[in-house]
Amino acid sequence: MRLAVLTCLVAIGALGGFAPAASAGPKVLVKTRTYDISGTTGAGLVVAMDRKGPKHGLTTHAIALTAYTVDWDLDVSRGNGVCRVRQADGTLDLTYTFPRMAATATPALQKRWKRFFAGVRTHEHTHGRIATTMMRVTEKSIAGLEFADNWFCTRTHREARRRIRAIYAEYEAKQNAFDAREHRDGGHVEHLVDALMGKR
Repeated sequence: MRLAVLTCLVAIGALGGFAPAASAGPKVLVKTRTYDISGTTGAGLVVAMDRKGPKHGLTTHAIALTAYTVDWDLDVSRGNGVCRVRQADGTLDLTYTFPRMAATATPALQKRWKRFFAGVRTHEHTHGRIATTMMRVTEKSIAGLEFADNWFCTRTHREARRRIRAIYAEYEAKQNAFDAREHRDGGHVEHLVDALMGKR
């Protein structure tokens, strides 16, 4: 599962010629949180995750969650009647929330849990990879953007924000499509849960 927030700050830099700006690419900050569960069976662990997992909507809980905020800080300069995005500094702040089996378990349950958790981690990290790709694509789209513009670089600001929002929407659609495939009836998540419960 996934939660996301987008913010953007566009500022006009010093007037004058366009000196090249160094860019190390978007910054990615990653945090991992856990919540403790216990149970003596796979079914008991599933019940615990359903009760204690991160909130998803008003009344439901997810097994795990990838939450992220996206922030863009754009340096726009104007010279000779042209406004240009000199630098696009993006920050992706990713937070993964995973269950942690806090109690001891039988060797058979531990084995099923490890396989289950590996699948859950792969699912959430795929959300993270999609978001990271979004940041790289956005930076490529807006870095160096330039227009003949007014003193306030209005057109340049508007186009930069438009591109950021459009790419964000495109990648949110990719995130939703991935979740729909994984969570469909008979899909990967159902297989993981069934295997944890010893049904497969």
